[in-house]
Amino acid sequence: MIASIRGTVVEIGLDRCVMETSGVGVLVHATPAALAGLRRGTEGALYTELVVREDSLTLFGFDSVEAKELFTTVQSVSGIGPRLALAILATLEPPELVRALGAGDVKALTRVPGVGKRTAERMALELKDKVGPATDPGAPEVPAASAAGSSAAEVSEALEGLGFSSAEAEKAATAVLESAPELEPAEALRLALRSLGKR
Repeated sequence: MIASIRGTVVEIGLDRCVMETSGVGVLVHATPAALAGLRRGTEGALYTELVVREDSLTLFGFDSVEAKELFTTVQSVSGIGPRLALAILATLEPPELVRALGAGDVKALTRVPGVGKRTAERMALELKDKVGPATDPGAPEVPAASAAGSSAAEVSEALEGLGFSSAEAEKAATAVLESAPELEPAEALRLALRSLGKR
């Protein structure tokens, strides 16, 4: 298995490049994101996946381990081969693809040439648990705020269980998590207890 390649970039095309390493020019099919980081005549490096067929050996290149892993993962869906997998990653950046799969966003998946509604639905169904929860790095901090609200309720409930009134508990929990919404519930509870004069 050829896991990566480093060498002088001899040629760059729309969906491929040739890298010369140890005197051998290697053709690598790659995503636009991977090719964008290469410059002809300079040294370049790509993470690679070698696809072996009866009549061919084809090397696919990526600019990140995440993209390479997604390339392999999407091919576990029936009807998706390496060429279509590369097209998927050329159309949707890895974070966008993970979000679409995790959220079951069929509309985003069908933006890929060659992926119809049925294939997109199958991808979302089969890969949702493999790629983890949907996240959107470009989204505002709403999820964090809702998580803070959930943590505040948890901390408030714990404080009430320790004998504080509902009003006291809610006020202390909210104050602590408004100032530091990223706190784990256990740490937030400790700080809330401290603010209430308890150790």
